Amino acid sequence: MIGVFDSGVGGLSVLKALRRELPAHDFTYFADTGYAPYGGRDDAYIVDRARIVTRTLIEEHGAMAIVIACNTATAAAVHVLRQDYPQVPIVGVEPALKPAAGLTRTGRVGVMATRFTVGSAKLRALHEALHGQAEFVLQPCDGLVEAIEAHDDDHISQLCEQYTRAMGAFGTAPGHIDTLVLGCTHYIFARDALASLVGPGVTILETGEPVARQTRRMLESSSLLRTEGRGHLHLLTTGSLHDLQGEAQRRCCA
Repeated sequence: MIGVFDSGVGGLSVLKALRRELPAHDFTYFADTGYAPYGGRDDAYIVDRARIVTRTLIEEHGAMAIVIACNTATAAAVHVLRQDYPQVPIVGVEPALKPAAGLTRTGRVGVMATRFTVGSAKLRALHEALHGQAEFVLQPCDGLVEAIEAHDDDHISQLCEQYTRAMGAFGTAPGHIDTLVLGCTHYIFARDALASLVGPGVTILETGEPVARQTRRMLESSSLLRTEGRGHLHLLTTGSLHDLQGEAQRRCCA
């Protein structure tokens, strides 16, 4: 069984890609909704929650691998969790800056993420490693996770408009942003609103499929890959299980 966790429903976008890539594996998805959102918290809070959730998945539910389906938790806690469980493959997510640098033709890339992720050392190191390959416009998106969790379509549209406007002009003309990186797993659920704002010429990148491929590689290298049978899904949450079941049915597991 592979344990997958996020502060809420955002990681369901990663879970969907994982189940498509690894159909023979069982998955347990843990939505830490009762302690969300992570994006506005400090390091200590996020590390503490990540440790509690990971311990639950491994020690109580038998997870043989962990996928941190949350950019904020990855930035704050992936190194700690790998120290805690050195024998367990642990896969994190990170904003797709490197793929974006290879795709952009105008040389300008927009990056939407939580304020924690934007200010994290992990993103800063990734940004610096790509110096000279593209100009990255980093945009903290306060409130967008909460709006997505609440299904508040009007607020989602309002915030998406506010943050894309703050980043500058989008399009394929020189000086415009032609590639948009979704640096939070929740944001894929605002993709339609974002696509209508940035236009058809702009490429929107998220992390579900790359994370699924990396998880497969790690399982193969650890001799843990399962290829026969059909896996099952188990849901855990610190919030409403009924709500999570509905979200999973709607967003990834219908």
